[in-house]
Amino acid sequence: MRMLILLVWLMVPVLAGAYHLGPGQEQMVLEDAAAAIADAREHVDQEKWAAAIQSYDTALNLLPGDKVHQQRRLRLERAKAKMLVKRLPEAHQELIGLVDEVRADGQADQKIVAESQAALANARYYITWLMRLEGAPQDRWEPEIEASRQTFRLLAEEAVELGDTAAADRYRKDLESSIRLARMDLGDLQGLPLPTQ
Repeated sequence: MRMLILLVWLMVPVLAGAYHLGPGQEQMVLEDAAAAIADAREHVDQEKWAAAIQSYDTALNLLPGDKVHQQRRLRLERAKAKMLVKRLPEAHQELIGLVDEVRADGQADQKIVAESQAALANARYYITWLMRLEGAPQDRWEPEIEASRQTFRLLAEEAVELGDTAAADRYRKDLESSIRLARMDLGDLQGLPLPTQ
């Protein structure tokens, strides 16, 4: 009996070591990713966008490839933070890629799809504003604002179908803003303050 107890006692460190070197490593990585996500959310609450982006980058680097849903959520939040830290062109390109990816995936979370589309429509709205202020010709900025307008219209219709009146109202207001931006005279546009999120 003593021999059995001794063998079990000696096996505990071996089993602990095996866990640590096997599944324990993955768990440690997931815990580090969760800590980075918590840091990012704290930075967002404090409106420290650059620090939030770094934390999102850290979390994305730590998350395993099979955590696709979490990666997409983090990429979306990182792109939103980039828009707020004056990295709009970079965020715009990332959102285009993310929207294409989630649209192609039939298993994608529909909430992520809608939020990604809304973020891209917002980015296109702000890109159009800047392009117009810089004097870009209409054939360059018009496709961006038209894509923004169509997306807001689609999102408003989908929100009505889902019974989400608050989201539908928000998307309708965004739709009206995009129409106004497209129709606005450049002189009137130059007299307005730059829009904010």
